[in-house]
Amino acid sequence: MVPAAISQIIFRSLLETAKIVGMVILLMILIEFLELRFKDKIREKITSSPLTQYVIASLLGAIPGCMDAFFIVSLYIHGIVGFGALTAEMLSTAGDEAYVMLALIPRTALVIFALCALLGVVGGFLADGIVKRINLRTCESCEIKALEEGSSLSLGYFLREHLLEHIVRRHLVRLFLWIFLTLVVVSALEQYLSLETFISSLPRWLLIVLAAVVGIVPESGPHLLFVVMYSKGLIPFSVLFVNTLSQDGHGLLPLLSYSVKDTVYVQIFTTLFALMVGVVILFLGL
Repeated sequence: MVPAAISQIIFRSLLETAKIVGMVILLMILIEFLELRFKDKIREKITSSPLTQYVIASLLGAIPGCMDAFFIVSLYIHGIVGFGALTAEMLSTAGDEAYVMLALIPRTALVIFALCALLGVVGGFLADGIVKRINLRTCESCEIKALEEGSSLSLGYFLREHLLEHIVRRHLVRLFLWIFLTLVVVSALEQYLSLETFISSLPRWLLIVLAAVVGIVPESGPHLLFVVMYSKGLIPFSVLFVNTLSQDGHGLLPLLSYSVKDTVYVQIFTTLFALMVGVVILFLGL
């Protein structure tokens, strides 16, 4: 028989998960519609100059969700934007955790999004500079289908292709399970293993290194642990910020299917850049 304490943890986690997922889905619907509505204008503006690419890619990355990442990856594969723009987007994106952050820690989330967007521009500039300096051969234009197809943005198309096929079938169950399991694990560790004491006993430099390294995982779920721990006051802002800067959610997965080499290049750069930022944060005592 399940102990009463475990039952309470599961019940509380289910209720909290349902509340969070409800807010997340509403945000996803709104943002995905806006992205689809204005994507042609974005495509037109983003090609004007490298700096414009960094800025627009970073701003798109700051928008919650994975569609912006898929959009930039598609432009990169087709040779419309460069490696710097791709890196800028991956540095600024928070993946699906962005929705959860807005639900749990809205003020902190907005600060992190703004900082990541700013550092995305810096990282994009540095990435292109390094690529040119060491003559790194990156992805070239190809003749593959765009990631997003469909000429009509009618209500029926949006409900069928984006609400049902994308948000519900591809995100809803996985998002619910990741949030629920994360909440259960954190709550159980808090109750039985004194998680707060354990985390506070670790040196901050080690937490920052772990946050950056976990960012390599090409999936949104594992990073939710940092979001939940921060919302419960278990880790400082700097650790959550470094993890957010390092991770790409699953935005790089489409690129992985086309070029493993370029995916590795981006992962190496974003992880090292996040670690560098973490070192600066440590020296500043933040």
